Amino acid sequence: MKLFETHAHLDLPDFDADREALITKCFSQGIEYIINIGFNKETSLSSLELAKKHLHIFSTVGFHPHDATDFDAEVVKRLAREKKVLAIGEIGLDFFRNLSPFPVQREVFANQAHLAVEYELPVVIHDREAHQECYKILKEEGVKEAVFHCFSGDIIFAQQVLDAGWMISFTGSITYPNSQLDNVIRVVPMDRFMIETDCPYLPPQQHRGKRNSPLYLNLIAEKIAEIKGISPDEVAETAFHNAFRFFRIPPDPVKPSHHTAGHKK
Repeated sequence: MKLFETHAHLDLPDFDADREALITKCFSQGIEYIINIGFNKETSLSSLELAKKHLHIFSTVGFHPHDATDFDAEVVKRLAREKKVLAIGEIGLDFFRNLSPFPVQREVFANQAHLAVEYELPVVIHDREAHQECYKILKEEGVKEAVFHCFSGDIIFAQQVLDAGWMISFTGSITYPNSQLDNVIRVVPMDRFMIETDCPYLPPQQHRGKRNSPLYLNLIAEKIAEIKGISPDEVAETAFHNAFRFFRIPPDPVKPSHHTAGHKK
């Protein structure tokens, strides 16, 4: 199974004991690319550092709504220019946990959405109980490329997101007994979804209570396959191509051959 992990937090302390061994295992078990997500200054920097160590790991830069009061536009602008930073995120609104004042969340989200348009980068959205507010800000800022990570809306909001040309991403939460996402999964077109683990958070049902990791990505593909009535391989392959296109994965650098090495134009 060919897999693309679109949302991981492998730089967090949860992985300090076995980070490199786990990454090696991921790449040996069918995971070809990993996007490691920043959500404040510290994790945006550590995600980039991790990405620079591994050819097929890329990173993002952004300030999560929980960290909105610490927003630093200069950090976003500086890291957005880095080759291994492929998106602005994880940014958005969280009216559930409400760890930052609503006006600050809105302003910081709008600022970062604006920067994403300016730097021509796609956006990774955190949206918790703030669907219409997120939609409104993205529209106002003219964001064309966005993915609603760990999608939690209903089928009506899913249609709104799809009509706007944006993407939807599913996590291990779709395997939980109380998941309300089966109908959303059924209606999402094959070219408009991605899969992610959001590790170390949200382990699939089979691993509840344990640390999540990209190694469980196949379980998400299998659940989508079951709901859509297609094969897990088809889900994995499709999600892979969608992610590859969305994040605009650069070609692997090719070492110059002895014919061209040292040749000056």
